[in-house]
Amino acid sequence: MKRRILFASAMAMMMAVPVVAKSPSTNGGGLSAETLVKIRSAYEPTAANKAIHNAIAGSDINVLATNADNKNNLDTHFSHRVPSKGITDQKQSGRCWLFTGLNVLRAQMMNAHDLPKLELSQSYNFFWDQLEKANLFLQGIIDTASLPEDDRKVDWLFANALNDGGQYTGVADIIMKYGVVPIEVMGETASSMNTSRMRQLLSWRLREDGLTLRRMAAEGVGKKQLENRKVEMLGEVYRMLALNLGEPPTEFTWTRRDKEGNAVDTRTYTPQEFYQTYAGNDLKGDYVMFMNDPTREYGRLYEIEFDRHMHDGYNWTYVNLPADELKKMAIASIKGNEAMYMSGDVGKFYDRERGVLDPDNYDYGSLFGTTFGMDKADRIRTHSSGSTHAMTLVAVDLDGDGTPKKWLLENSYGNKANEGHLIMTDKWFDEYLFRLVVNRKYITPEAEKILKQQPVLLPPWDPMFAPEE
Repeated sequence: MKRRILFASAMAMMMAVPVVAKSPSTNGGGLSAETLVKIRSAYEPTAANKAIHNAIAGSDINVLATNADNKNNLDTHFSHRVPSKGITDQKQSGRCWLFTGLNVLRAQMMNAHDLPKLELSQSYNFFWDQLEKANLFLQGIIDTASLPEDDRKVDWLFANALNDGGQYTGVADIIMKYGVVPIEVMGETASSMNTSRMRQLLSWRLREDGLTLRRMAAEGVGKKQLENRKVEMLGEVYRMLALNLGEPPTEFTWTRRDKEGNAVDTRTYTPQEFYQTYAGNDLKGDYVMFMNDPTREYGRLYEIEFDRHMHDGYNWTYVNLPADELKKMAIASIKGNEAMYMSGDVGKFYDRERGVLDPDNYDYGSLFGTTFGMDKADRIRTHSSGSTHAMTLVAVDLDGDGTPKKWLLENSYGNKANEGHLIMTDKWFDEYLFRLVVNRKYITPEAEKILKQQPVLLPPWDPMFAPEE
């Protein structure tokens, strides 16, 4: 009986307390009935608008916005082209950065050694990339263990525990440390060609491990013990990777063949020996990374913190220059028969059917009766544009004055339009190309001077961090 009385009293007290609803905003920013009338007046149900609505309701917007005049007279000639053979396919994965880096290297190795055919194993380098990124995350958790959980860097680490995207620093660091192997030695698997589930499970595992390390640190466990525990965690990551991708070889036997398919030489190599035998160039010291980012001062050296693939690797460090300066070095490299790593916002104005990147491909403004007037800097500031996909720059078409008209990109989407290549207009280069990696022997004296500057350090959440996929 006593418990019933207490319960009834508590209920009565709760009912006696008035429930205060949150007041609506009184700053005049809401959508009143009068305001809605004004907004609705912007659309008139005319015959033309009805026709446009009917078309959009049943069709792809890009089909309707296609600039028909721009499809005429597409010229596929290029005045200068780096020799390249074969097209790769990254399938349903975010490994464009790795495919691009290996494609640049492959072209170099084939041309230098007159190899009729060569494809390098993406799975081999991807295995080590994922393990190194796992270590980068876990060590980052240890190094920031004294910071509160809601610190922006700690939050950023957990949000970016692992991904399969990346950029050139990963190409350079991973290859220089682990070498390369032909694709026959370590081929693709279902998980390498469609990485989403493997990436999700590894991220779950790592985030849980990250919480464990932070809790151990909060209990007073020393850094040495934390790092010993990290090694145990990485053993589990290694096992998961081996189950998904296969275990990477420590040595292999490979036969070099001539154009007729006859065996020329059979040797046993380690992956590092194979790289030194057929390539050997310093992917870190011999190459310079450039950016065209009009939101920041040109002629400066920038570094993005934590924008790397390995804990003991190096951050994305780049020279920021106007697009015309990047073009000069790109032309010099192509004339020197050296392909380049590039990346840009490939989802913008991409005609997949023809394999053409051109801002004039689609006229969205005319279709919707509006304008889209942001320039490149405004698109970056508002997160409307950024570097999303890497490809190999292999050709340029110059007019009689040496001015570029268009460029050719070797893609990693399989053998589709233009035999797996994309034609990039010079206008698209200006608006949507962001990153370019050039052999140091082709860079300008001005760029060489900028490399001597102390880099401006940018935070890891900088818009230019986003990995290429």
